[in-house]
Amino acid sequence: PGGVIYNDPVGGANLYDDFPAPDLIIITHHHGDHFDPDTLTAVAGDAPLIVNAEVFEKLPEALKAKATSMSNGDTGEALGMTVEAIPAYNTTEDRLQYHPEGRDNGYVLGVDGLRVYIAGDTEDIPEMRALTDIDIAFVPFNLPYTMDEEQAASAVAEFAPKVVYPYHYRDSDPELFAQMLSETDAGTEVRMGPWYGSTT
Repeated sequence: PGGVIYNDPVGGANLYDDFPAPDLIIITHHHGDHFDPDTLTAVAGDAPLIVNAEVFEKLPEALKAKATSMSNGDTGEALGMTVEAIPAYNTTEDRLQYHPEGRDNGYVLGVDGLRVYIAGDTEDIPEMRALTDIDIAFVPFNLPYTMDEEQAASAVAEFAPKVVYPYHYRDSDPELFAQMLSETDAGTEVRMGPWYGSTT
């Protein structure tokens, strides 16, 4: 009901030919699999952007004019939705170089009574575990950049969204994540999106 939201669109504009134009674009961080200025320029149209500070500095001027920079802990509004910038970072020592604390964002969007959490690239940080009243969560697990299936299941079990979509899990095992989560009392439904050409 809030409109069409693109999160971290990359890979070329042709990938979005069959999708409606975005009403809002959110960007979690500057890595190339999340931030692609050419794709953004091609698909953005008149849509406003919400980005973290590092992406804001890297935006072409035309996009920067439509962008709002949010840092960890900031709150705002877009299209009548509330937007909260949630920290996203690594905690395991040999992964700290990928996503240092304080730089990257996840987001919680509040729309039509729903709270939707998009984690970005992160491990199972305290700020994730402390979330409340999340209806839909998108949570990654892909080593070495984010977390493993056990970390993801443990964190999701703690903040207990109604529904979780594993995403950004190439070369990891979403079925193992789902099994581990089912063994908790979270009551969270796991849904699998067709991220890698499979709907199972």
